[in-house]
Amino acid sequence: MNEHGMDHGALLAQSVGDFVQHGADLPRVRALAQGRAEFDAAQWRQLAELGWLGVLVPESCGGLGLGLAEAAIVAEGLGRALTPEPYTAVAVLAARTLEGAAASPLREELLAGLAAGSRLPVLAWQEQPDDFGGLQLATTAMPFEGGFRVSGEKSFVVGAAAADGYVVSALAGGELQLLWIPRDAGGCSTAAQPLADGRSYGRLALRDVVVPREHLLASGAAARAALDRALDHAATVTAAELCGVMKRAHEMSLDYMKTRVQFGKPIGSFQALQHRAVDLHIQQELADAVLREVVAELDAGPDPAARARAASRAKSRCAEAALAITRAAIQFHGAIGFTEDCDVGLYAKRAMTLSAWLGNGRAHRARYARLSAPAAREAA
Repeated sequence: MNEHGMDHGALLAQSVGDFVQHGADLPRVRALAQGRAEFDAAQWRQLAELGWLGVLVPESCGGLGLGLAEAAIVAEGLGRALTPEPYTAVAVLAARTLEGAAASPLREELLAGLAAGSRLPVLAWQEQPDDFGGLQLATTAMPFEGGFRVSGEKSFVVGAAAADGYVVSALAGGELQLLWIPRDAGGCSTAAQPLADGRSYGRLALRDVVVPREHLLASGAAARAALDRALDHAATVTAAELCGVMKRAHEMSLDYMKTRVQFGKPIGSFQALQHRAVDLHIQQELADAVLREVVAELDAGPDPAARARAASRAKSRCAEAALAITRAAIQFHGAIGFTEDCDVGLYAKRAMTLSAWLGNGRAHRARYARLSAPAAREAA
């Protein structure tokens, strides 16, 4: 607690709230979406200067060395403002993967650059749309005396638009490898695929890319452990971003219901709408409670199976709640809610893309059930 009785989490939330109110707004989001830019270098530098890109980066690499609780606070605040810059993809998914890599000058350089905002590494692990764990792997890394020759294709690479390089998963001799490939490496090409919310993901094509041995970040079981932990943590922080999206969308609905008059009365006075708004508020509060519980559990460092169950619980709950609340927000706004000019539609579109990324609600419920089965618990 500080002298005003606020803990550092509350102070961080207040700081993020002030930033998104003054430094990030929906006209900027619309302008970036129309230009398919999705990335503002000045905004990214501000995130770095505030220390938020380094929340999960170890102090030894110039970061803050904090936990998921703090990363979730930042993500929720950015979600409220629909900030398009790839905070979770870089500051959580890539950062956690690099943190789990073997100590090397390259690892330290990438983590330090990530925290400072001077480097923008992203993880390229997924090849099939239904494989958010990166287990269906066809990308190969053929060893030669000086390193590897990598060939394959990666899809759904969030953050690729501005990335200066990729942490790529590949198989060498049947073992998982995590390799650093600069964006401008020979044989490496990136194409953008548009998303519903105006952002895009990248498709990465690798054609006999020469990767020096010094660019090997992790191998075998260590690579799998680093990747699995990063994906679970990123799914949880994405759930926090979804919480920010749903909370703001619900606030917009309630504000509209107070001012929109029909039959001589504000529509918020109609009992049927009140009941629906309360039901959605309950969904929001349940999602928020589950998220807080899961974040605390993951920061305590559970075993991999418990961590995976907890991450799936958070992502599933928050994805379903965000979709329900943002869709209802459009309906609360009536015909205007379906127009391009109505801001509430932007929240519904962001909820759609975030809910699908790193596994949708149905996929995570299936994983939770599988991991909770008696045979799975005994194996763990």
